[in-house]
Amino acid sequence: MVLTGRTPRRHRLAIVTAFTCAVALGAAGCTGADNDGFRPGAADAGDPYVPGRGNGGYDVTHYGLDVRYDPTADRLTGRAAITATATQDLSRFNLDLAGLDVGAVTVDQARAEHRRDASELVVTPRDRLPRGRQFTVVVDYQGVPSAVTDGALGSGGFLHTDDGAIALGQPDSAATWFPVNDHPSDKASYDIAVTVPDGLAALSNGVPGPRSSADGWTTWRWSERTPMASYLSTLVIGNYRVVDGNHAGRPIVTAVAASLPATGGAAGSLARTGEIADFLASRFGPYPFDSYGGIAVADDRISYALETQSRPVYGPAFFTDDRPNPGVVTHELAHQWFGDSVSLSRWGDIWLNEGFASYAEWLWEEHDGGRTAQRNFELQYAVTDWSQPSVEPGRERMFGTAVYKRGALAVHALRRTVGDDTFFRILRTWTTERAGGNATTADFVALAERVSNRQLRPLLDAWLVGGTAPTLP
Repeated sequence: MVLTGRTPRRHRLAIVTAFTCAVALGAAGCTGADNDGFRPGAADAGDPYVPGRGNGGYDVTHYGLDVRYDPTADRLTGRAAITATATQDLSRFNLDLAGLDVGAVTVDQARAEHRRDASELVVTPRDRLPRGRQFTVVVDYQGVPSAVTDGALGSGGFLHTDDGAIALGQPDSAATWFPVNDHPSDKASYDIAVTVPDGLAALSNGVPGPRSSADGWTTWRWSERTPMASYLSTLVIGNYRVVDGNHAGRPIVTAVAASLPATGGAAGSLARTGEIADFLASRFGPYPFDSYGGIAVADDRISYALETQSRPVYGPAFFTDDRPNPGVVTHELAHQWFGDSVSLSRWGDIWLNEGFASYAEWLWEEHDGGRTAQRNFELQYAVTDWSQPSVEPGRERMFGTAVYKRGALAVHALRRTVGDDTFFRILRTWTTERAGGNATTADFVALAERVSNRQLRPLLDAWLVGGTAPTLP
């Protein structure tokens, strides 16, 4: 993610479930086991940055979403088919779902009991689910979707627009338009079908599928087969100029809001998506997904750009005065490796996303004839507040300078210390070995030490969390 107005920017739930229930006995989902060992899944992933988000007791492998949206009534109707595996002997489980009305719920085609508890959908299957059992939950739901407003993090969720809607946001958005295990530690593949009035585009993640029309409505289909964190899903509906093409043997889909200039800064920047992705692949390793793309929206409430998987979304403020901005495209495309393919296990390690994406901006600027990465490093070092850590920055500073820019400083300090050959080998090994999964800062330090055959923890500690300016390498 990159925010305007500020300086830019597989551990599984079985693990955090055990942690959550150990420290929060008596909380919903942690009420103890029955005599035969079956117990409710935890109603929280145990991540203090997103209290109440995520759930335990199961691991989702696939979401099949079929939604219909009527912009004139701002009404969404949906069916979600969720395939998961129980990670414990499970008597009931929760899904995150905000503000929508639930009709029927089935588990393996048998009617299941369900109730709402604020933004939780609590499901009790007819037959209990033993550990290791794969099961499919189908939820029918409808209603007027809601936005998510957070004074520190901005607005997101499902936003009704003049010509459609935008579902977007970090760390919250997915639960406003489908039932979900809403934490990045539980990644899954997606098939998404979106039905909208004829003439509107309905854009989402992954490879485009066939479109079909009937009775004044068009269904757009998308498929993201590589595991995706829920906050990286998106749905953009409205009047857009959609360009379909092919790049490096994969589909590339870009879209620019019809109200933005056809040859302006946003369109010109998105047109460089393939070029920039190829440059990043030369540094980070092969591009990790089956499609490329980007979406430029015109809604001023979107004051950020977000790395929605395979198809980042860019707010209008990045193209003020109709100027191109390849830097923001570089940042969000770098996230396809750092944050999307290799995802967080917990939000306190968000520098692993933003520090590397910010550093990618320095690499691109140098490649594109601007300042060198070294010069950007020197300039940022001179103005850094070393009292603010990159790791565990606190929820209020998740998108602060320490996460983005101090994180980038740590990346360049690592490069200066181990040399270019070893540095880029570390990055390519990280993106290869961890592809499609989750990781922590400790995982990165361990891998960097293994690849370099050097002790790097003191160096990275000094640059990421030390309270005073570290010695320049």
